[in-house]
Amino acid sequence: MQKSILVPTLPELTFRGMLLGALITVVFTASNVYLGLKVGLTFASSIPAAVISMAVLKMFSNSNILENNMVQTQASSAGTLSSVIFVIPGLLMMGYWQHFPFLQTLLICTAGGILGVVFTIPLRNVMVVRTDLPYPEGVAAAEILKAGSHQKGKSSESGIKEIAVGGIIAAIVSFLTNGLRVVADSASLWLKGGSAVFQIPIGFSLALLGAGYLVGILGGLAILLGIFLTWGVAVPYFTATFSMPIDADIASYAIEIWKTKVRFIGVGTIGTAAIWTLLILMKSLLQGMAQSFRTLKDPSYRSTDKTELDLSPKTMIYIVIASVLMIALALYNFVEQAPISSTTAVLLITVCTLLSVFIGFFVAAACGYMAGLVGSSSSPISGIGIISVVVISLTLMVVGKVTGLVDGAEGQQFLTALTIFSGSIVVSTAAISNDNLQDLKTGFLIKATPWRQQVALIIGCIVGALVIAPVLEILYHAYGFSGAMPRPDMDASQALSAPQATLMTTIAKGIFSENLEWNYIFMGIGLSLILICFDLILKKVSKNRFALPALAVGMGIYLPPSVNIPIVIGAILAWLINRHLNSFAKNNGKNSTEIKAKAERNGTLFAAGLIVGESLIGVVLAFIIAASVTSGGSDAPLALNLQNWDNIAEILGLFIFVVGIGIFALRVLRAKSD
Repeated sequence: MQKSILVPTLPELTFRGMLLGALITVVFTASNVYLGLKVGLTFASSIPAAVISMAVLKMFSNSNILENNMVQTQASSAGTLSSVIFVIPGLLMMGYWQHFPFLQTLLICTAGGILGVVFTIPLRNVMVVRTDLPYPEGVAAAEILKAGSHQKGKSSESGIKEIAVGGIIAAIVSFLTNGLRVVADSASLWLKGGSAVFQIPIGFSLALLGAGYLVGILGGLAILLGIFLTWGVAVPYFTATFSMPIDADIASYAIEIWKTKVRFIGVGTIGTAAIWTLLILMKSLLQGMAQSFRTLKDPSYRSTDKTELDLSPKTMIYIVIASVLMIALALYNFVEQAPISSTTAVLLITVCTLLSVFIGFFVAAACGYMAGLVGSSSSPISGIGIISVVVISLTLMVVGKVTGLVDGAEGQQFLTALTIFSGSIVVSTAAISNDNLQDLKTGFLIKATPWRQQVALIIGCIVGALVIAPVLEILYHAYGFSGAMPRPDMDASQALSAPQATLMTTIAKGIFSENLEWNYIFMGIGLSLILICFDLILKKVSKNRFALPALAVGMGIYLPPSVNIPIVIGAILAWLINRHLNSFAKNNGKNSTEIKAKAERNGTLFAAGLIVGESLIGVVLAFIIAASVTSGGSDAPLALNLQNWDNIAEILGLFIFVVGIGIFALRVLRAKSD
């Protein structure tokens, strides 16, 4: 018989912590929904939530690191569950919805998010405990919590100083860039060789530089290969093959080629690599599930160590059943208004429920791996959304042909809308699976209780889901979406672009109207298979010292270069510093392990500070912009609007970024003299 489960010495799930986590979740969810619809990106909320939590709970003498961890775990759902906006606005864009029904939106966000938590629990041991994945944001959050703990003494003070310096620098730069708009956030050099267009891109985000530092050199080089294949091979080829419109400039034409053609190559690459990742993890996944079922039959199998305790298998089964029922109810509410027979309605509800659950289950492992590789912020959730939309569309196409729904325009529109609706559930699952493993990595590093974190994240999903529908409704009626304006007299230039939702709606429409170009997706599949074979050979020859993850290459193709390049530079910076420290230790007869450990701590804390500073400014600016736009003002209320400033802004952006790299290196290399 096992001994009784150890009682934790520090309180973790507290009422005040859950209340604070709920308030932060509401604020950050609203901010992320706005930013996601405006520019197609969301920010990870766990790190700024951890900073806010430490600042608030420090007022209580009995607060502790584990309680702070639960607050950031709950609030982190705001940065991930809001990813549903990458799909669901498509229902308004295609004219199927005229507003966001609260109950349906609440049900799909809640059910999808909770499934994302449960589906990744069996993966915790293999992908969090026994792994070398960097989990950049999870590690950064853990270092912030350690540094902020009042139990750390002098070490805490030095840790907070690193975070503060990084945070202040990134906040100032972010305010100059996104607030005053006097510094550019990226720059591109466009070249033309014959008819072929080339781009040499760079992004100036210090937060992404910090994320890249945590990602490591192998992931960074793989992303760099994806960038080269995109802007050095694919885009030049297609721009040379197709004629450029007379009224277009080379930059806008090349970007359009990337969006409409090359990006689908990235989709195929990511999709195939995600399936391969799932196959690799299948043995460990099945072992985790088998252990869970053994625990269900015989509780004595369950660990007595609190840091190893997940939600019980019986609880997980009940949660999955409840979530599936919520999905079925949401789908029933969605299809009951459609002009179809009751038999067809039951068939569609059953098929879409099964698709949402099973696709969500399979993408959970792949998304968790991607989050571990490059972080939640850089993980291409929208790419997973595209894959799910394709799979659901093809399945519903078969059902539509059997039932005759695809024979008319009205039936095609209904099936397209049903695809978008079901895809929203999968995206919610994928996003939260990203977040859950990242949070569990943080918890593992600070010795938190996993099942308590899982409960906290489920609470965060429910709170976030309650906020998303009203915020979407307010934003839609305030200034509309591209191609979907609620009132005829509105200014279309103020509309939110919702770029991912537009892309996914286009894909779904293309499948049902049978005019989607599959060639580019198949090219991505072929590329991914080549990369997987090369990766296997490289690992075998180098005895696992080197690798070329196909997922990271796919992200280099799919994500904008302004996002990818700072990650690559950060990864290379970490590699160069590591080589320099090895050489320094060898030449000066010092312990390289000790020096590198200090450098790694300094670098992790400073990188975390960069992420915190930019994230917090992003939150503040989001509220300022939203308040301005909803009152009839500009979407850049703080911008100075300097004349003839574009080139100067790019030069300033590059200069500040280079200075930031220098400061980063100096802060890390302080380990030589510590």
